[in-house]
Amino acid sequence: METDRPDTRAWVLHPDIRANRDRRDPSSALQEALSLAAALPGLEVIGGDVVPLPKVQPGTLFGTGKVADLKDRFAEAEIELVLIDGPVSPVQQRNLEKEWKVKILDRTGLILEIFSDRARTREGVLQVEMAALSYQRTRLVRAWTHLERQRGGLGFVGGPGETQIEADRRAIDEQLVRLRRQLDKVVKTRELHRKARAKVPFPIVALVGYTNAGKSTLFNRLTGADVMAKDMLFATLDPTMRRIELPAGEVVIMSDTVGFISDLPTELVAAFRATLEEVLEADLILHVRDISHAQSTEQAEDVIAILRSIGVADDAPMIEVWNKIDLLPRAEADAMLTQAGRTPEFFAISALTGEGLGAMLDAVSQRLRPAFRTDQITLSFTDGKARAWLFKEGVVRQETLVEDGTRFEVQWTDIQRERFLRLKA
Repeated sequence: METDRPDTRAWVLHPDIRANRDRRDPSSALQEALSLAAALPGLEVIGGDVVPLPKVQPGTLFGTGKVADLKDRFAEAEIELVLIDGPVSPVQQRNLEKEWKVKILDRTGLILEIFSDRARTREGVLQVEMAALSYQRTRLVRAWTHLERQRGGLGFVGGPGETQIEADRRAIDEQLVRLRRQLDKVVKTRELHRKARAKVPFPIVALVGYTNAGKSTLFNRLTGADVMAKDMLFATLDPTMRRIELPAGEVVIMSDTVGFISDLPTELVAAFRATLEEVLEADLILHVRDISHAQSTEQAEDVIAILRSIGVADDAPMIEVWNKIDLLPRAEADAMLTQAGRTPEFFAISALTGEGLGAMLDAVSQRLRPAFRTDQITLSFTDGKARAWLFKEGVVRQETLVEDGTRFEVQWTDIQRERFLRLKA
């Protein structure tokens, strides 16, 4: 139900931990965290800071002086919620909330809140609930009862007006079992749909990429669909599939997936494994990159790391799609298009304007074109149905009469062979 309650005033902090060798560029990391905060309805992001940290303080994350300095700033700006772009232990969260008189949300909690707001399908809702419960289960040292809920999300942000969160491990475990049973039913339905598609074996092309790389814009342009496509992190959450015909005539199933992000919560990687199974079964993966982004290379590395973590093989067929060349200077975009014409492994495009899509789709057709194999098969004289099928498919290269029937030399694809074997079964 809509209310007139004002947005929660929020501030974003990115702890730049010097001891972390794998730390990202702090200014870019802060900008991404600000974008994450902007993607959550009900927040008014007042500002953000990079906080250099020589080392992590076990009790408060930040040092005593910094905690005091931030306390004064938050009080002056009337901040109600502080988003910390990184992991925050339950003890740290409790101590900072007590000291600053604000609510604290770490990176995992923020992403879970966004996913809760965006989930639309039954499967997506169940997966988010399971991920949230797994996250809460690790934080039971906190006094959850002081967090009041202000909306129908996960309750991490808080606010007056609704039932308080009271959870213990047994209650959470029982809830997880119940949700897992419901999710199993949904997954079985997806498996049935997948088996139905296998009977009409069109290749699957999966779009993957960092969040906000332009996957949904590309998906909409190629399929004529109306998937939510905004300049916003995690605009797409639930998977969408459409049948399309490539310019060369091949029919494929195009799959749009949730965007990836660095430091993706482990709870979500596990919970969304079923959603990402479409990627595991894809005949070709299109890795869509925002080539105009300053951290495009680092984002690509994060995507590849997540693909490996869900079981995508190193040699899985993949094409890199360098998107958003419309945001580059014309000379740089032209140079990128020229380079792409010489390299079959990546293509420069603009999903918004359509530039470069022709060459990319030709490459998709080429990569999906099936390899042929040659086999010898013998049919009895009475097996007219199978003989007619071979000639209808145009796979017969030679036929020879033998004592017990007709021997055929056929050249066909693995898919055609499987169809023939089912016909003969």
